[in-house]
Amino acid sequence: MHKDIDESDRLRRLLSAVALGDRGAFRTLYDATSARLYGCALRVLPQESLAEEALQDAFVAIWHAASTYQPHLAAPATWMATIVRNKALDVRRRLQASGESDGARYVDELNLDPLAALQDAAAGPQERLQMSRDAQALARCLETLASRQRQAICMAYLHDLSHGDVAAQLDTPLGTVKTWIRRGLERLRVCLTTQEAA
Repeated sequence: MHKDIDESDRLRRLLSAVALGDRGAFRTLYDATSARLYGCALRVLPQESLAEEALQDAFVAIWHAASTYQPHLAAPATWMATIVRNKALDVRRRLQASGESDGARYVDELNLDPLAALQDAAAGPQERLQMSRDAQALARCLETLASRQRQAICMAYLHDLSHGDVAAQLDTPLGTVKTWIRRGLERLRVCLTTQEAA
């Protein structure tokens, strides 16, 4: 726990220096975080070259946005991981919009284990433990849903696809997808409430 606090403080100091244009601090920040953040990008973009592209875009954004970082809102690693994830999602959306991606391949990639999708590479041990418990509870409840309903919810909420994108990926009418998601979320809410009460 103490080590995590020290690491967060170090990253905060580095981000403060980067906000002032310190290139040496930026290099140190990159060296300290790029491996973990690359893992975040790989969860969204299984191709290494695309994950590397997203990571590079994210570090450019971090360089420019360091002055906007607000320590009271998020840990530095979490803030950076969010930027990486958003850049990876941008890359994926661009590929899908340009028709460069194979729809069936994306459906397979997006139908991942919810436990894996919920993991945050930037989380500390205590956060990981709680996240693991929450993810396991969610995974148990997801298993109670019909497979297409579960897939639609995972694509929409664990992989940030719009309902329209989910409908296109599953080759299913938009109204059907919306109904699956609405009813599935209600079942998940009931299931999770029951588990918490037990």
